[in-house]
Amino acid sequence: MPAGAGAGLPCPCGSGGAYADCCGPLHAGEPAPSPERLMRSRFSAFALGLAAYLVESWDPATRPDSLELDDTVEWRRLFISDTSRGGPGDTEGFVTFTAIGRGPEGRFEQRERSRFLRAGAGWRYVDGEEL
Repeated sequence: MPAGAGAGLPCPCGSGGAYADCCGPLHAGEPAPSPERLMRSRFSAFALGLAAYLVESWDPATRPDSLELDDTVEWRRLFISDTSRGGPGDTEGFVTFTAIGRGPEGRFEQRERSRFLRAGAGWRYVDGEEL
């Protein structure tokens, strides 16, 4: 379990659940059951500094060879505004979100519509369109 993400602590993704029951299992290797769950786990990975998980959860066709996270950025909140497709019979899904962060220049928002593809029993992040 990543440092700062104890069993009883709330999950950084804002689901209201405990990290150990929410994003923790995905970070430990469980497949994401939906695009939204993968999106939440990726936000938590940014918040916790889990660059290896972010690379691993990226679709191989679009993933970078490596990823360096900016340790001056603190990811604070995630708002999911829309999900489409990504159900049991779908191979593609979309999640529209706003992520709130704070960096050296102050508060900022990142808005994106992310695309995900089914990969075996789980999902992978493909790419996103900034909004």
